[in-house]
Amino acid sequence: MDGKLEPAHSHMLTVRSLGIDTYNENIIFMRADCHVCKSEGFRALTRIVVSHEDRSIVATLDVVHSDLIKEGEAGLSLVALERLGISDGDPVILSHLQPLGSLSDVRSKMYRNRLDESAFKRIISDVTRGLYSNIELAAFISACSGDNLDTDEIISLTKAMIGIGQRIRWNKEIIADKHCVGGLPGNRTTPIVVAIAAAAGLVIPKTSSRGITSPSGTADTMETMTPVNLSIDDIMHVVEKEGACLVWGGRANLSPADDILIGIERALDIDSAGQMIASVLSKKAVAGSTHVIIEIPYGETAKVRTMKEALKLQYYFKAVANAIGLTLEVLITDGSQPVGRGIGPALEAMDVLAVLRNESNAPLDLKERAITLAAALLELVNHSERKKGREAARSILESGAAWEKFHRICIAQGGFTEPKPGKHKLEITSEKSGIVKAIDNRKLARIAKLAGAPLILTAGLHFDAPIGKRIEKGQTLFTIYSEAEGELRYSYDYLKAGNHIITIE
Repeated sequence: MDGKLEPAHSHMLTVRSLGIDTYNENIIFMRADCHVCKSEGFRALTRIVVSHEDRSIVATLDVVHSDLIKEGEAGLSLVALERLGISDGDPVILSHLQPLGSLSDVRSKMYRNRLDESAFKRIISDVTRGLYSNIELAAFISACSGDNLDTDEIISLTKAMIGIGQRIRWNKEIIADKHCVGGLPGNRTTPIVVAIAAAAGLVIPKTSSRGITSPSGTADTMETMTPVNLSIDDIMHVVEKEGACLVWGGRANLSPADDILIGIERALDIDSAGQMIASVLSKKAVAGSTHVIIEIPYGETAKVRTMKEALKLQYYFKAVANAIGLTLEVLITDGSQPVGRGIGPALEAMDVLAVLRNESNAPLDLKERAITLAAALLELVNHSERKKGREAARSILESGAAWEKFHRICIAQGGFTEPKPGKHKLEITSEKSGIVKAIDNRKLARIAKLAGAPLILTAGLHFDAPIGKRIEKGQTLFTIYSEAEGELRYSYDYLKAGNHIITIE
């Protein structure tokens, strides 16, 4: 939260940097015998307004029962220091945080009451201003998870998120975009689709998320090849030059509340339908998109498990898109197994490059899925005649035009780097011969995450046992990559703890 909060009663202490990384949460450390704690009744987890000159943040109190900090000092986490723009020795003023009215809305939702648009605006405003602790954020996310948001509530949440933060406006009638709801390892079609669309002449400024519950998000994969932390001005420059970009949306501050919520969703391993739809479509709207393709893979071990659930999501996406003025089409696809061979940022990037470069060993399933999605996008914006989009998309890809465009986009974003897998690897082999009948996508993704993905960009696995393939005893099913031998052990221990992943009969 930037800006100045007016304290009702305040005290001054001197800042000390403790070098403690608390990710996205502001933490203040105070001695148990500090006169401020005693006079104000501050206890552990109290929310405190911390001010310096014209800037303020809200921080959660951790009480220190040692000499880690001296009398008259207050320790601050790294992110709190950064947000206040201060360093060792600077003075800060401490005061009580006044009660948040929007928390009553959160409590109401916890009891399954319906919230209106004004309630969501209050909540999202306070979230964006940094007034919620991680506990309070988790309460809001949990209250909205599952099937606890109806259509009107999802629309209201989406509009509230659109109303916060910056918004890009393009001097173009049609701005294309594409998104997959995720939950399917290796399904990294977006860079290929963007390259095909941009080579076809579409304007497609793609802002992407990092992995929430998956081993990689598009932004993670792209970061192994090119800078993705671009400002709005940088994004506009790249798009003006090449017609497209592939960047992380967080740096652009296009949907600041969503970026805060995603951090908590990642920790909870939650990506609920209503919040996911609001997240996706609010980001499309603020990025200036007008025409959007949404992919929903479904399968027994995908994020979306049944056709019924996929159709329900399709309905919600279209209803919300209509309410906020987006032209949108949903494609429901096969989610029974991973797409491509790589799972994890760098390994998925290697698949993307193999397809774009038309290499002979490129994963055919990734190529065909990307062509299908690109064709739908070309047809949606009437850039290609109905039922001729697939022919156009294939021609652009196989001619090399998509690779040329992708490489130029990377150069415009700051340069191109060839991705490489982690330096340590472990081959997992089959204990019997037979045909691959089923794959547990979630457990496979779990192995990649235990190896370090997506935080370690080179971690993950190379998968080589698709459904229908004949496997011989001792043949490699997949290879785990990591940057540390310890992480290889974590993933291997999980695998050997009775976690059945590939069914061979």
